Amino acid sequence: MDVLLLSRLQFALTIMFHYIFPPLTIGLGVVLVYLEGMYLWKKEAIYETAAKFWTKIFALNFAIGVATGIVMEFQFGTNWAVYSRFVGDVFGSALAAEGIFAFFLESGFLAVLVFGWDRVSPKFHFFATIMVCLGSIFSSVWITVANSWQQTPTGFHIVPILRDGQPWVVEGVTQMRAEITDFWAMVFNPSSMHRLVHVWIGAFILGAFFVMSISAWYLLRGRHTEFARRSFTGALLLGTMFSLAQFISGDLQAKNVYTYQPAKLAAFEGQYHTETYAPLHLWGWPDDQTREVKYGVALPGMLSWLVHGDTTQAVKGLDELAPAWGTPPVWLSFQSYHLMVGIGVLYIVATLYATFLRWRGRLFEKRWVLWFFVFAVLLAFVANEVGWVAAEVGRQPWIVYPTVNDAGQVVGGLLTSHALSEAVSGEQVLGSIIMFGAIYTLLFFLWLFVLNHKIQQGPEPAHVEQTTKFGELMDAASGRVDHHAGSMTEAEE
Repeated sequence: MDVLLLSRLQFALTIMFHYIFPPLTIGLGVVLVYLEGMYLWKKEAIYETAAKFWTKIFALNFAIGVATGIVMEFQFGTNWAVYSRFVGDVFGSALAAEGIFAFFLESGFLAVLVFGWDRVSPKFHFFATIMVCLGSIFSSVWITVANSWQQTPTGFHIVPILRDGQPWVVEGVTQMRAEITDFWAMVFNPSSMHRLVHVWIGAFILGAFFVMSISAWYLLRGRHTEFARRSFTGALLLGTMFSLAQFISGDLQAKNVYTYQPAKLAAFEGQYHTETYAPLHLWGWPDDQTREVKYGVALPGMLSWLVHGDTTQAVKGLDELAPAWGTPPVWLSFQSYHLMVGIGVLYIVATLYATFLRWRGRLFEKRWVLWFFVFAVLLAFVANEVGWVAAEVGRQPWIVYPTVNDAGQVVGGLLTSHALSEAVSGEQVLGSIIMFGAIYTLLFFLWLFVLNHKIQQGPEPAHVEQTTKFGELMDAASGRVDHHAGSMTEAEE
């Protein structure tokens, strides 16, 4: 059995299942801040009703996200020991910063958000909601920084691993590791800010479409109509803004990828040959044997224009890039990238059209539009997942991408095939895949069951506003102890 393939499949299974929940948690956090802010501003009880309902959904997704994220930490030590030794200094500092800047903030206010409605004032509860929202966003900062460093590593040098003061040699090979020389250069590596903004916007879009999905379902069923109208309207505003923002972010991200990972962009676009007036494919079927994109529809010169701002400029192809950078799996990179982009364009059109209808006062009369938004959330999940697939598959065959030195040479990096643990067999990995598959299937159906129960139950009427007393605040704060350990595992997000 191929240990490398099975280990990659195992990590893909666990992280893709886990990644259903963190973006949704981040996106719902922004929705909660909006709803509670509107309640404090307009003093309309319906906003409090909406905020309470979505808080329950937020807590459910947060809990499942924590449970599914624990597994990934163990895989670094079991399946990817060489990789862990190589990046340990970098990941250790990033995750330590995550614990300091994100976990304490998030865990300190989570109990107040979930259980503090009748114990603290609306203003303090709003403050707690902001802190939890910021905590979830900050949690995503450091894991994205660590992953971005793998794509565009900076601020480090390669040194031998020492044992008893001497270089550690295994079967005649000196074991090496990346050691940070500049922490902030590592944090602000060339791709981290582009990728971070792209991840955030994707999460915000998912949260908005999730709220619109459930709200549209209520409107179609004639249930909780006022609650659904307010929730849908607010989510539509956020969804429209972030769908347009993602278009801009995606363009900047693609230019950054071409600068630092040109072979990845070539795989994204099926660019087998270096050429001027390079076409931008809308869809197609890359064929590695004929080295062309079959059955495709392309816009002539558009890839050259998007990359260089000039249709006459050449775009490097895999024929030129492969000897130095390697060749990623082109078909999977191409399809996942184009599916993500296609969903993004669809969302821009859909949200702008729905915004126009809302402005004209006819949105909630268009049942087919509401049905579209009921199911459109599934595409938001797909877009987040295939975006991750494109980013990770496109960097192959590297697990830590090489860099270009002052002489223009491609140096450093760590090949995925060299990052495996020596002591793990294919049978062991296959057994764990089957086990995780069974457990995650049960967790998925549990999530759907509880989620459906909460949706069927619907929102509860708002309570009368209460004021904060010091003793009540202490009671609410003491409730965070039970959730502290769970929120501390949010590092895997």
